[in-house]
Amino acid sequence: MRVQLKLSRDVRWSVRDTARRSDRYDGDPDLVARDENGEVYIVRYEAVNAMLLNEFLKEHRRVEEQRAYFELKLAQQQKQIEALTATIQKVSDQVALSRPAPQLVANH
Repeated sequence: MRVQLKLSRDVRWSVRDTARRSDRYDGDPDLVARDENGEVYIVRYEAVNAMLLNEFLKEHRRVEEQRAYFELKLAQQQKQIEALTATIQKVSDQVALSRPAPQLVANH
């Protein structure tokens, strides 16, 4: 059965807001209340709010974990770049020292 919401005039979500049942409902059964015949008659918005908050907190934790991972990887890459730069500088210095010094030739 599908649930269509019929909100009160002040458009605040509350338990008083009712749901009108049509032919199917695909949502979480914990988010609706049913009458004695098993028909959906109300949407439990306090449960929706709690569910949304939990989902937000889970996603926030996941994002924070990713941020920490990326910061760690960035620091590791920065150290690698510094080590490679130092190695390149040493090699450049060795190449410069191994070259023969320029000879001055006097023209008489």
